[in-house]
Amino acid sequence: MTQQTDITVIKVGGSLGIDYDAVCDDIAALVQQGEKVVLVHGGSAETDRISTLLGHPPKTLTSASGVTSRRTDPETMDIFAMVYAGKMNTRIVERLQRRGVNALGLSGLDGRLLTGERKKAIRAVESGRQILIRDDLSGKVEEVNTDLIHLLVNAGYTLAVSPPACSSEGEAINVDGDRAAAVLAGKLGAKQLIILSNVPGLLKSFPDESSLVEKLTLAQLPMASEWAEGRMKKKVMGAGEALEMGVQEVVFGDARIAQPILSARSGKGTVITR
Repeated sequence: MTQQTDITVIKVGGSLGIDYDAVCDDIAALVQQGEKVVLVHGGSAETDRISTLLGHPPKTLTSASGVTSRRTDPETMDIFAMVYAGKMNTRIVERLQRRGVNALGLSGLDGRLLTGERKKAIRAVESGRQILIRDDLSGKVEEVNTDLIHLLVNAGYTLAVSPPACSSEGEAINVDGDRAAAVLAGKLGAKQLIILSNVPGLLKSFPDESSLVEKLTLAQLPMASEWAEGRMKKKVMGAGEALEMGVQEVVFGDARIAQPILSARSGKGTVITR
């Protein structure tokens, strides 16, 4: 098990409704208190919007278990990199700099920060039958360049990290941000991982926000995955992976509210423990 560090790992999604200013306000407050922060961010809604404007509308793949992911052909990867590592990352770094935080933006490609194997083939369900896709540029984060993170964080930088990651052969690969954040938190030895999105947490009866599940344990996650809808399935998977790597607690919090990080830290949302 990785030795625990004092780095705070936060993941904020890219769906509609997220208040990035509130997220950055909280990060600035933490940094001013002397905390070391690594933020992993998404950009799904903006990628969908720009993909459509460019005449290459987004496509999704659905696995036999019902988990959805972005279809990433070479043209989609260009758009993905442009939005995630370009616009979204730059604007988040800008928000942090305006709040006095010396933020540094990186993609998983930079310095091989996040690495993993590109999937050679993907099984998906289309019109009720299974298909095999061999040209998708996606994968899963397996390793983290923790030496680079410690070097930068210890030098006073607050990191804003986005996909894509780097394959073992040096290719840009689309990776799920929630699961990437989970591996990053595990490899860094973070005590807590906060995952913020545009819902208050895991909902037992989506989209009924009054059905919020407030507490879970690692052993209950298989049951929780049955409640999860859409991208929440990946968040549940990531939570399990982080806890199994030694992270003590994962919190699913609401990124639409004031003080989203501080609220999640105080237990508002879905708190998952080992």
